[in-house]
Amino acid sequence: MSDRYKSCVDLHLVLRDDQGRVLLGERRNTGYMDGAFHFIAGHLEDGEPASRGVLREALEEAGISIAPEDIRLVHVMHHYTNSGRMALFYEPTRWSGEITNLEEDKCAGWQWFATDALPEMIPYAAEALAHIDKGVFESERGWEQR
Repeated sequence: MSDRYKSCVDLHLVLRDDQGRVLLGERRNTGYMDGAFHFIAGHLEDGEPASRGVLREALEEAGISIAPEDIRLVHVMHHYTNSGRMALFYEPTRWSGEITNLEEDKCAGWQWFATDALPEMIPYAAEALAHIDKGVFESERGWEQR
């Protein structure tokens, strides 16, 4: 069944400091909303469990290590942004290492932001963060505009 619909799975890491601020990176050279801010994020790879994929992205993009037992799924969003996508948002209870910009070609740098003073973000990610802060686990967006 090669014509079966397949949705892309996006993985996001909602990293907060001891003041409750969230870590966001400014996008550049991506071809999509460059200049806007986004979480540590990436795509699930074939044969990879989602929880391990987000740990891989944390290490690849920001140089931080997170133990599997220190991560929890905090939000699931099925959204339509250019295509149908499933976005999984994880939040760690702790991590180790110094946050470093390891993808300078795609990210202008990492910064901490208070949730009441966020910069321009990728819209679905900003909406997901608002849901997370309200304790809403699941959402959908963008399908009505299709």
